Amino acid sequence: MFAEVDPGAPHVGATPHADAPPHDHVRSTARERRLAEAGVLGVVVIWSANFVVVKAAITELGPFTFTSLRYVVAALTLLAILRWRTGSLRWPAGYGTQLFVMGAVGFGGYQLLWSLGLSQITAGDSALLIAASPVFTALLAGAVGMDRLTTPKLAGALIAFAGVAVVIAGGHELSLGASLVGDLLTLGAAGLWAVYTTAGARILRTVDPLSATTWTVVAGAIVLAPFGLWEAANADPITFTPEVVLAIVYAGALAAGISNVFVFNAIRLVGPTRVTATQFLVPAGAVILGAWFLNEPIGLGQVIGGAIIVLGVWLTRRPSVMPRKVRARLSESAASR
Repeated sequence: MFAEVDPGAPHVGATPHADAPPHDHVRSTARERRLAEAGVLGVVVIWSANFVVVKAAITELGPFTFTSLRYVVAALTLLAILRWRTGSLRWPAGYGTQLFVMGAVGFGGYQLLWSLGLSQITAGDSALLIAASPVFTALLAGAVGMDRLTTPKLAGALIAFAGVAVVIAGGHELSLGASLVGDLLTLGAAGLWAVYTTAGARILRTVDPLSATTWTVVAGAIVLAPFGLWEAANADPITFTPEVVLAIVYAGALAAGISNVFVFNAIRLVGPTRVTATQFLVPAGAVILGAWFLNEPIGLGQVIGGAIIVLGVWLTRRPSVMPRKVRARLSESAASR
């Protein structure tokens, strides 16, 4: 997973395959791409469970305090892994500034805008607006040439987004527009994540996923630290119960740290659009785990929405919206005219 990046281009005259990555991603085998996407599915489970884990801790700590602490834990975890894997903690030569800016935008800026937006709108509204991030990523990556914006990818992203809306509406009251400022802040956070993901696809052609993730998370922790310190200084004394400590470690080391290495590795091999589309599964996963561990009810709308999400994610992996047999018949019909 942490192997050096091979920036070589496909052989001239090679025939594209439906499972092959776009021409501007690194060369890889079908098995490597399948393993990368399996890793992303594991991340979906971790991020889905993160909603359940954080729920207990966020009542004890302020949002900025908790977020800054989890990113300190994430940064320390990744620095330790990087030191163990490579034997050094040096910035990648020539990419230090880019990685710092990416981390400041994708982790620092994103978390700040999202937290401020969440303070003014409902959790359901926030989750729905943040779910626009994969759509933004598909459009941005296609516009700058970092991924092929095919019809199945765009259609799948839009269908999955609709499924997210159904899931959230099935369990929460939606009131989009009730706080325009909160809505805009949350959409801004979704846009920053799309910028981070697309920029990551470019830099991962030459920088190892572990190194890139480590230094972007470090940058995010540096940006978030002053806000966490300010909030903690103006709040009641913090009590670190075992549950709070466990939540910080889980949300930091796993959800914010190691998970993003898997995500960056998959972006490097299969492209940002396909990877971020899989993240549409997170809200559905959170609903299932919430029902399992917190006895939260699941309504019919959430079941239907979950099925729509799966359909959309599946569609992003298709070479065409139409089935292969239908395409073949259309081709034969056109050739006979």
